[in-house]
Amino acid sequence: MNSHFEFCPKCGHFPMPKNQSFPCECPRCGLILAKYRANPLPRPDKAKTVDDGQISFRERLAGWLFNVPDSVNPFVFWGRFIAFVLLSIWGWRMVGMDVATGELGGSFVHTIFLPFHEAGHLIFRPFGEFITYLGGTLGQLLMPIVLMVALIRQNGDSFGASLGFWLFGVSLLDVAPYMYDALNPQLILLGGATGAEGGGHDWMYLFGVLGKLQNSQHIGLATKAIGTLAILLGNVWGAYVLFLHYKNLSATSQSKAAPS
Repeated sequence: MNSHFEFCPKCGHFPMPKNQSFPCECPRCGLILAKYRANPLPRPDKAKTVDDGQISFRERLAGWLFNVPDSVNPFVFWGRFIAFVLLSIWGWRMVGMDVATGELGGSFVHTIFLPFHEAGHLIFRPFGEFITYLGGTLGQLLMPIVLMVALIRQNGDSFGASLGFWLFGVSLLDVAPYMYDALNPQLILLGGATGAEGGGHDWMYLFGVLGKLQNSQHIGLATKAIGTLAILLGNVWGAYVLFLHYKNLSATSQSKAAPS
């Protein structure tokens, strides 16, 4: 039997520390895992070990989304808190930018997405003309998703993943003006001309092929709304993870301050 516990065998807390050698204990109930192995107690249904194969996808997902270290470094916590506040303010400033005038195109964040947008055209070129045009948007939307998944799966960094989801929302905000612009092209493109003067842009072509050109402004506004919702959810997710970090930070500080 594998003796590594992913769930606490007493209270069902998830996730458990990776290093479970003595004197490692459950962050919630304080059960010392080495002592439990020597003298196991009856465990509740939801308390499962890695070897029994009964962990549901919902439980794993919650562990990934809200994973926090057992001990939080104060400098790391406050650095993340400041970054969260600054990015939240910046995000809501971008939400307030005008879709019709493409105001976000003049923002620094647009230059972040641009290389991924152009790379998307090249990556998806083998899949035909339509996907090549769509590939620019796919490239800049996939970048934050890949970042988010990598941070969760490889690093267990749920806070960083929440920022990746926030960035996905910002990327949608960046796409929305070009959708809106397709019906009556006014935005200045990389070549220095508008879509009408320079032979069109991605979404003029895509909506034209799909027969949705007359609906492009409504779709652009809907895309901005979805991006705004993603930014809001990213903020809520990040704030909750920071709260969990703070609880561990408080517990660590109190334990150090307690008399021996």
